[in-house]
Amino acid sequence: MAAFEEMGVLPELSKAIEEMEWNLPTDIQQDAIPGILGGGDVIMAAETGSGKTGAFCLPTLQIVWETIRDAQMGKPSATAGQQPSSNASNKWSLNMFDRDPQLAIDPQGTTCQSRNQQAWQGCRANRGVIDGGKYYYESTVTDEGLCRVGWSTANASLDLGTDQWGYGYGGTGKKSFNKQFDTFGEAYGKNDVIGCFVDLDKGMVRFAKNGTDYGVAFAMNPQMRNMPVFPAIVLKNAEMHFNFGDEPMKFPPGDGWVPLSKASPEHVIVSQANANAHAARIQQQPKGPQPNAPMCIIIEPTRELAEQACTEITRFKKYLVNPSIREYVLVGGVNARDQLDALSKGVDIVVGTPGRLDDLVSSGELSLQNVRFFVLDEADGLISQGHLNLIERFHAKIPKVGADGKRLQMIVCSATLHNQDIKRMADKLMHFPSWLDLKGQDSVPDTVHHVVVLVDPRTDQSWKNLNVCIRTDGVHSNDNINFQNPNQETMSEAVKVLKGEYVLAAIKKFNMDRCLIFCRTKIDCDNLEQYMNAMARNFQQPISVVCLHGDRTPEERKANLQAFKAGKANFLICTDVAARGLDIVGMPFVINATLPDEVPNYIHRIGRVGRADRMGLAISLVATVQEKVWYHTCGSRGQNCHNTKLVDQKGCCIWYNEQQLLGDIEEHLGVTISQVDKSMNVPVDEFEGHVVYGEKRKQTGTGYKDHVDLLQATVGELANLEKRAQTSFLQMRYVLPPVS
Repeated sequence: MAAFEEMGVLPELSKAIEEMEWNLPTDIQQDAIPGILGGGDVIMAAETGSGKTGAFCLPTLQIVWETIRDAQMGKPSATAGQQPSSNASNKWSLNMFDRDPQLAIDPQGTTCQSRNQQAWQGCRANRGVIDGGKYYYESTVTDEGLCRVGWSTANASLDLGTDQWGYGYGGTGKKSFNKQFDTFGEAYGKNDVIGCFVDLDKGMVRFAKNGTDYGVAFAMNPQMRNMPVFPAIVLKNAEMHFNFGDEPMKFPPGDGWVPLSKASPEHVIVSQANANAHAARIQQQPKGPQPNAPMCIIIEPTRELAEQACTEITRFKKYLVNPSIREYVLVGGVNARDQLDALSKGVDIVVGTPGRLDDLVSSGELSLQNVRFFVLDEADGLISQGHLNLIERFHAKIPKVGADGKRLQMIVCSATLHNQDIKRMADKLMHFPSWLDLKGQDSVPDTVHHVVVLVDPRTDQSWKNLNVCIRTDGVHSNDNINFQNPNQETMSEAVKVLKGEYVLAAIKKFNMDRCLIFCRTKIDCDNLEQYMNAMARNFQQPISVVCLHGDRTPEERKANLQAFKAGKANFLICTDVAARGLDIVGMPFVINATLPDEVPNYIHRIGRVGRADRMGLAISLVATVQEKVWYHTCGSRGQNCHNTKLVDQKGCCIWYNEQQLLGDIEEHLGVTISQVDKSMNVPVDEFEGHVVYGEKRKQTGTGYKDHVDLLQATVGELANLEKRAQTSFLQMRYVLPPVS
């Protein structure tokens, strides 16, 4: 397929893609695939169904295959004498091996960045000068932050200017040596160019700002005059670009000063840190092949998404042979012995969920020493589930530069790039990532009609007279429930009962034959499933209900999801585990039995409808009184927990304020969501009455005659204006009498 191959995708992958009837790359694939194939870190946001999985699976699969193929063919990789990227050439660059771990260096080795806001991060160049001469380089501040630039020996701390082996000039207008900070020159900031000079003949260090020479800053320590000195930098949440002379200098000083890249070879020393670090890395590499050391780790927040991504990889690799890529899913709830057997046979790409991956990495059964790609899918979901610490621990264990000299690539997919947790994580862990935002600020597509049905047990007291009602979650088992003189706990119980009735009423009102129903907790899902099955005889259409949440076995979850996708079940009740990433085509209805705890999950939930230009209706049941709900803080996370006290009383329950949650959602989206009463008469005026949920929106009008009728007045007005314009022109040219 030419379109994918033009981006550098292998013909074998393109052939498999063509058989999947992918005619052209999606927008996110067109942006992400070249960036990943080019060796960069990428962070992307796009709607579910936009091809995000393909955007990271295709290029990672290709590079893994090419790397294994090259190794089998005996193609040489980097040896102890070779260095990655810019360090492999004779050019001056910043040193990948002589830096603090949170300081990032771009592939050219000329720009460095640190997003650590608490600690300084330092780096030196890959070369230094010795034995006389006058040398200089320029550094430009390319982003706001704190920085200090200058010269140091290999013995110096990377925190430049805090010992007797380095000299720095900081953005605050201070020079620094041996923790002595004195006023010097002027403060500098973004876009300022700092000239750094060392005169090894006279033993002096000078600095300049934007061409203004501030004179001698330091007389060098006599011991340093016989040692190589290296360009050095230390940053705190800042970025700087270096020019060692390979590009035109902005402020060339003249007077015998030589750019570092033009220094005579006899005065240039290659940093020993390169060879030492590379040799250490080689030494740390396991002897012989490691079957349990994959090249790619993909972390997914749920079993379903992990299985879905692995299935896509299997489809993509269909024509990749010699070597054959081995992919495997590692999720909880599966026999660990089977997974260990698979790892012992060898695996190249692992797709897994956090819990099981953590178990296997912690026990040493899964090695991260060979990882080339670290992929986080639905990263905002992973972070909201509390897995940021795991992500950072895994990242710390993965070599940032492999024995072959290739740098670790990190790929992050997120529902939104406006999430502050995502930004902080990217700043801390990623290496000059490309930000691809095809989603923008959260919004609701115009194909989704979303409304709120208020559930008010004070005005709708039908809950008092129900002979059969839904079983509730048991949070009020120790409370005093009084139907005759309702207290707060009674109103909360009434909300739970009414919501069960309103779900059934919505299904009947819209004659729903296919619907996703979201509940807040697993017990709510179980109770609603049981109630709907018991009440199935009261519906005109057949009712088949399945459930999807974390307490169901993996086999049951997979079977239930497949049954719903295949149409064998027409109602899927689930927690937010199904709100992310699952692509179910043509979904007409969603019911939120309870609003989600987190605002972004509202978008994920209702985003299951209104896809591919098809109309969808999302109904949210919102209680007007506070509801007492489970909020487990116990060690078992709710398993066999019956502590119905509130959290502040060392229990596992909280009071849930859905009115406040609704306000938060509306503020986040910048809209007011339409509210309807118990009758659920949903207005369709904005769709001009042409709505069939689950089908594409119908165009207004019935043909040519309708267009003529609609345009008649406008066309007449245009004809009149044309006549007046022509008359005015003739009047000006031939001085005709004015038109009456």
